[in-house]
This record gives sequence, C-alpha cells and structure tokens, in this order.
Amino acid sequence: MQQLTLIQQSPDPEQVEARTRTRRSIAEKIRAMGRNRIGALLLLLATVVAIVWANVGAGSYEAFWETHLTIGFGDDLQLDFTLHALVNDALMAIFFFTVGLEVRREFAIGELTSWSRAMVPVIAAVAGLAVPALLFVLIVMGTGHEGAWGIVISTDTAFLVGALALIGPRAPGRLRVFLLALAVVDDIGALSIIALVYTEDFNPWPLLIAAVGLAGVYFTRYLRGGRGPVYATLAIIVWLAFLASGVHPTLAGVAIALLVPVYRPDRRDVEHALDLARTFRQSPNTEYARAAANSLRESISINERLQTAYAPYVAYVILPLFALANAGVELSPEILAAALVSPLTWGIVVGLVAGKLLGVFGSTAIMKAFRVGEFGPGLTLDRLAGGAALCGIGFTISLFIVQLAIDDEGAQNEARVGVLAASVIAFVLATAIFRISDAFRPGEETGQTLARPIDPKRDHVFGPDDAPFTIVEYGDFQCGFCLKASGSIQEVKAELGDRLRYVWRHAPLTQYHPNALAGAEASEAAAKQGKFFEFERGLFADQDNQRPSDIMRLAADLGLDVEKFERDLTAPDVAGRVRDDMLDAEAMGINAVPTLFINGRRHVGPYDSASLIRALEASVRSPQD
Repeated sequence: MQQLTLIQQSPDPEQVEARTRTRRSIAEKIRAMGRNRIGALLLLLATVVAIVWANVGAGSYEAFWETHLTIGFGDDLQLDFTLHALVNDALMAIFFFTVGLEVRREFAIGELTSWSRAMVPVIAAVAGLAVPALLFVLIVMGTGHEGAWGIVISTDTAFLVGALALIGPRAPGRLRVFLLALAVVDDIGALSIIALVYTEDFNPWPLLIAAVGLAGVYFTRYLRGGRGPVYATLAIIVWLAFLASGVHPTLAGVAIALLVPVYRPDRRDVEHALDLARTFRQSPNTEYARAAANSLRESISINERLQTAYAPYVAYVILPLFALANAGVELSPEILAAALVSPLTWGIVVGLVAGKLLGVFGSTAIMKAFRVGEFGPGLTLDRLAGGAALCGIGFTISLFIVQLAIDDEGAQNEARVGVLAASVIAFVLATAIFRISDAFRPGEETGQTLARPIDPKRDHVFGPDDAPFTIVEYGDFQCGFCLKASGSIQEVKAELGDRLRYVWRHAPLTQYHPNALAGAEASEAAAKQGKFFEFERGLFADQDNQRPSDIMRLAADLGLDVEKFERDLTAPDVAGRVRDDMLDAEAMGINAVPTLFINGRRHVGPYDSASLIRALEASVRSPQD
C-alpha cells in the first residue's frame, strides 16, 4: 500500500459529492426494482380483467377463447387451435423457454454451480415441492382429485420477484438470490412433473424428429453467422414434433433452452469491441458501426442475449395474456359456496399457503440450526419465513396444471378459486411477516456490527490471526477515497506492527466506477495464485487504467500464470466471491466506500491514521457486544 496524505476531519467536497452520487445510485436501484414490479402488476391487472369479464360477459369470455384459428396450407398441412390453446401451447412455450434459459444459466455460471452454495435453496425447493403435494393429497383423498397434486407444487416466479420488490424487507438482496435459486429448482421440478405425470396419448416416434432438431440446436453454435434464423427454424420443428408426440409442447421450449450456450463475457472480446467502437467514433462509417455492434453482441452469450430480448415480451405480453385466458373463474354465489366446502379448493389453499411455508421455512430452519449449507448475512429466519410465505403464490403453473389435471369444468372453477385465494393469502401473510420483521429487527442488524465474522480461510487477511486490533474495510479499487484510506491503514500498520490485522472485502460502486467490478473479480483470480494483496496494490497504484488489457498486463508483471489467471476470471466461484461481499455490504446498509469496521464495530468519523489508532485503542478499552 502507498503512503499518502492523511484525510483531515473537515468535510472534503469531493467526498461529499461522491457520497451524494452514491445515494443517487441507490435511488436508481430502487427505481430499477420498481420496474420489476410492472410485470407482476400487469399480471394482476389481467387476472382482475379476466375475472370481471368471465362474470359480466354472459358467456363471451369462454366463447372468445374457444374461437378456432387455423394455420397451414391446403387441406393436408393445417394446425387448428383455439385461442386458448394458442396461448397455453404456443405462447407459453416461449415462457418456458425463458425459464429454461435461466435454469441453464444458473447451473453454468450462477448460484447452482457449486453444491455447497446451492445446497440451501435446492433442499428448500425440494421440500417446497413435496410438503404441499402431501398436504393436498391428504385433504382431497377420496374425492377423485388426488392426481391434481401438481397444482400446488410450483411457485410463480414472476409474481415472486414482483411481490418481493413491492413488499420485501430492507436490503433484500441475499433473500432475492436465495428465492431465485429456489424458483429455478422449483421450475425444474414442475416441468419434470408436467412431462412425466400430465402427458397423455404419448407417441414416441415424433420425438426422433425432435431429437434431430435438438442436435441441430446444439451444433448451431458453431456457425459463423446467421444463427438466428437457424435457431428459429429448428425451434419450430422441435415444437411441432413435441406437439405430435403428445408431450406437452411447452416443454420443447425448455429442451431448446438447455442447449443454448451460456458463458461469462470474455474481457478481451469486450475490449476488442470497445476498440472497434473507438475506431467508429474516429471514422464514422457503416462498416465500422456494423463491426463494433457485432463484436459487442458476440461478446455476450446467446443465452443472456435471448433472456434480455424475450424478458419484456414474457413479462408484459405473454404472462398477462395467459392470466387473461386462464384466470376467468366465475364467482357466482353458487360457485363460491361450492368452493367454500370443496376439499379440492381447500387442498389447494392449504397446499400452497401452509405447504410452501412449512416446506421451505421448515427445511431452512433445520439446516440453519444444524449449520448445514451457507446462508450468509441478511438471510435470517424471519426473512426466510417471509420468503417461504411468498412461495405460496403459485399462479401461472398452478393455473396451467389445472387445465391438464382436471377435466370437469365445475371442479376447474373450484381449483381456480383455490389458486387465486391462496395467492392472495400468501401475499398478505408475507407482507405481515416482512413488516413485523423490519419493525422488530435487533440493533446488530442495522449495520453497526460486522455481519459476517472474519474467516481466515475465506477472507483476505493481512496480519496475524491473534492480533488484538482488527480493521475490516469494504472498498472499491477505483475509489480515490479507498486509495487514501489504504495509505492511512498502512501508517497504522507501521505504528502497531503485528498487533493489527487488516481485512479487505469488496463493495464496488459499479454505477460510477465502470471497471471496479472487473478489478474486484481480477483480484479474486489473483488470490487463487496467492497474490491478492500484491494485485490490490497494483490496482490502487494505477486506478485510471484497469481495462482488461491493463489487468492482464498487471497479472504478467506480478509473475502470475497468465493462462490460469485468464481462465479463473470467468470462473463462477470468482464472481460468486465478489457478489457475496456485495450482498454482505447491502445487508449492513453500506452505501459509500470506504466503510471501516474497528474490532467488529462500524467506524464513524475520519479515517486518518491517528483517528484510526484512537478508535482501535478505545474499542479494546470499552469492548461492545
């Protein structure tokens, strides 16, 4: 670390401006969360419209969705669909395609790459599938509807994310990661059950055509260009083959998505795209523009490009259309009276609300009690309870399976009433849990105490483990104030020697430091070769030059194995390590860097060396719990 001028106690205008910008960054994130609510609100609006339409339209609702649409050529090549089937079989295939893309991404580069990281959401998801189904079967036993247990197994991911953004607790980041990983496993279970349990009139021969088409999807990645039309053509062939086989054609979307390549962006490809963009800026012409756009697009995996492209259509069009076509339950006094005493309705309500709460929360509470799996700061029992309650919103796939599992129209109405009632109850219950949780959250959760204890096997520690003084810094390698703090801490180290232990954790301000996240991940790649602090000093020494080529040059200058370093830059555990620190920072309300913890307590005030030494000595004289 470098010796630098100490920071004075008087406010630094630049520091004030930086902290103001950080607060604006947080406001922008809040607005982004607000955008996530739009899809859930549209879904809710479409549900209300469907219910009103079905009850005041005097049969027009059913008549409209039963309208036939014929697609094809001549008399031999024709597909005849009702509008209802077009939504459920064709448009929902796109929805399940995006679900499959997310599943593929999570297993390749996301939360489910490591069993130690994935254990908690995976076990919680399995329990959240099994317990609701068991409760449902126990309640409806003897009614003839035992086979409809699939209705209560799945959580609606769209409503889950939207509701979490709407009513979630303060600092919901780690809970959101947990729930999304759980939802992915939940979706896998639901899709498997649809394929294995709710497929009728199975004909295996068209699946041979589907297999050839899927093989073509896999090998399309090796084409140099024109992949989009090839993917689209093969996708249609595979979908038609699934339709002809009797396997529900929406599963074709999942099968295709699992074969679409996904990878983390290669930093050299990104930098090459930026060089082309600079060339275009210096000499604007169509050729340079096309080359820059293609290069930038190709640096991102097809999986993530497709998720970005389809997500708005799924959230704003397909899911609302699905709700409009499937949520139109008649709420006449007779139907409501029948639903009120129907074991089917109560089986769905109890299965979704109580079953998901018992399955998800019960399993996580047991794992937490026996220290099984990794939870992390912010993923406390009260928040897990709120998240488990939200899992009882089983809207989309629940309504989807109603159509597959129940033939009787009256029973379908009772089932839809159960799904809608369960979703409302789960939402209200989760809201109450989150509000009570935030109101009575203990003081140590407000960020004044270091949330994650120091672990020499995990953390980047400089100094002896038994040192009486400890400074933990949450910082950003492109932050000028972190650079100044590093100089102050170096002076403290010179004064206290082996009595000081220093720990670095990541909190990159990506809104204003575009290379900060890349620098943090690069330092983790260097740590795999035992040179974290050397890399840290190199990044601090040249904060203005941290592009991919600069990072690779620094790795070479430090004598790292550059090939291994470059491979590690794209490793999931490297990104996961940085993300964990960022989620810890969010859980403690850290919104500006550097943020220091002195012997486990948050430091408030100047961070020149003299002030830090006084704070360290005071913490030993008057230790606080």
